[in-house]
Order: sequence, then structure tokens, then C-alpha cells
Amino acid sequence: MRLLDVLSVLSKSSPYAVSTEREDSISEQLDAVKKYLYIETEIQRDFEKQLTSLSPGDKKIIFLCGSSGDGKSEILTQFGEKFANKAKFHLDATHSFNPDSTAITTLDEVFVEYENSNKALVVGINVGMMGNYAEEGANTAVCNAIKKYLDSKYSSPGLVFLNFEDYPKFQLTKTGHSSDFVKAVLVRLTQQENNLIRQYFDIEKASHDGNKKLIANYQLLSLPEVQDRIIDVLFKARLIKDQFLTARTLLDFIHNLLSPDGYLFDNMFSQSDNEILSKITEFNPADIRTENIDKFILGTSLGLSDERFDEFATLMSAEYGIRRSKNPHAYLRLFYLLNNAEIGNNYHQDFKADFEEPLLDQYAKAWNLHSNFSGDKEDRRLLKSLYKDTIFASIHAYVNRNARSVAKGKYLISIHNDYQIMSEIEMEPDFDAIQASAVKSSSFFTAFMSVEGKQVDIPVNINLLTMMKRIINGYRPNKHDKNTIVLLDEVADHIAQIASKKNKLLIVKGNQNMSLKFDGDEIEVSGI
Repeated sequence: MRLLDVLSVLSKSSPYAVSTEREDSISEQLDAVKKYLYIETEIQRDFEKQLTSLSPGDKKIIFLCGSSGDGKSEILTQFGEKFANKAKFHLDATHSFNPDSTAITTLDEVFVEYENSNKALVVGINVGMMGNYAEEGANTAVCNAIKKYLDSKYSSPGLVFLNFEDYPKFQLTKTGHSSDFVKAVLVRLTQQENNLIRQYFDIEKASHDGNKKLIANYQLLSLPEVQDRIIDVLFKARLIKDQFLTARTLLDFIHNLLSPDGYLFDNMFSQSDNEILSKITEFNPADIRTENIDKFILGTSLGLSDERFDEFATLMSAEYGIRRSKNPHAYLRLFYLLNNAEIGNNYHQDFKADFEEPLLDQYAKAWNLHSNFSGDKEDRRLLKSLYKDTIFASIHAYVNRNARSVAKGKYLISIHNDYQIMSEIEMEPDFDAIQASAVKSSSFFTAFMSVEGKQVDIPVNINLLTMMKRIINGYRPNKHDKNTIVLLDEVADHIAQIASKKNKLLIVKGNQNMSLKFDGDEIEVSGI
């Protein structure tokens, strides 16, 4: 069996993409590969604990829920036989038992059978299907319990919900981001020792007709720095494109990266039917425009001599099998992928600054400050700086975008016949609200502000954080930014309402400035 055949188990079109209770083996070799590649996860460990804790006759329903392709069936088939004496397993709640039944009526039957038995029940179910059953199911108790869980994550007595969404694939820390799951998969696939896959790679590499591009791609994927860069890109896709990462899409993504149709660095940014690849084509580093990159593209296209580049390209050909090319864009993608790797004369690191993406780690740090805020003095200082320099500054610039000139602390309420009506507003981070808030998702954090003593909050994702920084630098949002800017519009409206109720308003027209102060029934006018 060749390396390409072995790697086919990663593909979403492989019969191994979904685990079933099949009795006959498809291939002993591929079975062994699939078993070797399996990574135990935290949700699996918690699921096993639930099953282990069951006593004989324990009446409990355990829902293993998530989205399609996240690995529910793999976990369920793994424990179905082992715990068959304690629980009845219903592996896929989207299926019916016969053509005349629906998935809903099948679940009704499963719950009736459970109520008449002395065993626990385990159900593998998609979150969408849970919602459907809550609305259409016949078992009122289960329907109500599902509704409570979907509304507030509340688990009713006798029902346990283990949800893949509660076990995020990415970890955000004070120093940046990581993904233990993705890293574990890539390491398992490429590690030097005790690696079933590498045995096939070694045979392929030694063969006189070995697949050269596949060999090159596997060698590139084996570099820890390349693996970390891949995690960076997947993290970007999660934050910017809202792309969820499931076990199946990840494995299929890796299968596409290793495809011998192209080199890994080209495969990574090529159009594909893989969900992840279809989203990250927009992150193509060859599309970045800087003076340094443009100079390289022009020089390579014209065939101008560059001794250091020639030395690097020769080394990549000799050691990694990457054939010399006249395509500067392909090399830029390679440089991006190798970013932190030490290779040869490190020519690729000449472009390190061009590929810097500080916003990823800036977002991770901001998210972490909100997620783990405990009132610590240093964290308060960091949060105050984030709010003052980014959140408040961008809101001030956005709210006052139609005013000619507005001093710090003043906010435009409205404009009437060239008269600008504004008010002074005091804004501070609401540390109590930040500390009390539970951050539920890594895709956004909630910024809590005290505006004139009233709480205002805004969900901040990486796209909004990017927009805030651009606004501070003078960018004027347009219709193409409407999905992001709607959040700032809501905050601007809220601030305008608070400002309009203040007892002092400022009116500006040209060089004229006046103020109106409301004191009981009287209005004090000054500055005319």
C-alpha cells in the first residue's frame, strides 16, 4: 500500500470519515491507520466518566451533542459495546429506523423504550436536531429539558448534556493563541518515532517511483513551525470567517494540504470543496502588498540575480524536493509557511515583518483579559488602556464622524441646519460587569462600559476590533462594512440617547459656540 492510499483515510469521502458499527473490516492496514490517528479528547474523557459512574439500573439520559463531523459517532462506537450492559446507545438521532418513520418519531420510540427499561440511554444528536425535537417531540419532559438547556445550558435532573461547543478547539491566553487538538493531530501524523504513517512515508521516499510532491508536502508538514503557522491560519478562519473546526473538516483539510496535485504552500490557498480551504483563500500571503514583497515579485519575474535567494531555492530543492520555479507568488506562500523556521541562509525570514499579524494576538490578549478578569491591579491597568486607546477612541471618532471638529470627551447628538448639538460624556470601563460576565465563546468578548453611570455593552469580535483600529487611523466605514459596523451604530445610538438627556448641551456652528444648561424650569444660555 502506497502513502497516498494510507492518507486517504483523512478524506471526507473516505468510508472512514464516519464511524459506524460495521462488522466487516474494509482494510486491516487502513483500520490500523485510522486507529493510530485517533486523538483522545477532553469531551471523550468526560463522556467515559459519565458512563463509568452509571450504576446498574441507573435511569439517566446522556446527550452527546454537537455539529456534523465533530466526532460523535467515533466516540459512541468506541464505547457502545463496552457499556452495553449499562446503557442503550442511539448513535445518530438524524436517522429513522425505517422509511415510514421520521427522525422525530424514531426519537419518540427511543424515549418510550427507555422509560420501559432499566438502563440508561445515550443519544448522539446534532444541536439543530435537538431544537427540532424540543418543538415537535412527543416526550414533554425531554422536550422541556432540551429547551431549558438550549436557553441557558441548564441540565435537568436525570439528563446530561455533553456538547462539543463547550470544548473549544482553540485556547486563548495572555500570550496569544494555540490549539492542543490541531497540534496533537499534526504531531501524531508526522512524528519521527513510533509512527505508523511515517513507515509508509519512508518506503515512499526510498522508492524509485516515489511521489515527489507528496514526499515534499509530508516533509513540510513535519516541521513544527509549519504546523504552528497552519494553526495561525485556522485560528484566523475561526475568528474572521466564523469557520467552525470539526474533526472531519480538519482531517479533510490536511488531506487536501498533502495532495500531490500541488505543493502544500499552494494547496493551502487554492479553491477547494473543503469548508476550511474555501474560507482561507482570502488569506493568501501572496496578495499582501509591501515594498519588500513587490520588489521580490518584480525581481523574480524579470529573472534578476539574487544570490541569497538562489542559494535558498537550491537548498529547498535538494532537501525538500521543491522544484525551482519562476513563480514569485508560490515562493511568497512558502516564505509565509516557513516564517519562523530556521532553514539554510534563512532568506525566507527577510519577509517576516511583511507577514506579521499582530491583531491575532492582540485579540487573544483582549479576550483573555475579559475572560479571566479578577480585579487584579495590572489587569485593570491593561483593560483601562485597551478601552481608552481603542474602544473609546474608536467610538468617539465614529460618533463624531459627521462633525467638523469635536474635542475629546464631547459627542455629537445631532445636526440641524449646520448647528451641531453635542454633549460632554464620561465613559469608563465597567470593571464589575466585566468580572461578573461569563465569556461563552472564543469568537467574541463583551466590552462593558459605564456611560454617565449607565451600563452599555458591545460584543467585540476580531472584525470589529480591526474596524475600531482602522477608524482610529482615519478610516470612514462604507456600505461594505455594514455587517461589522451595525454594532457600532447600536452603541452610537445608545450614547446619543444618554447624551440628549444631560442637563447641559453644547451648540456649535462654525466659530460660534454656546451652551445650554437646564436648571429646573430655567435654561441658562452662555457663549453667545
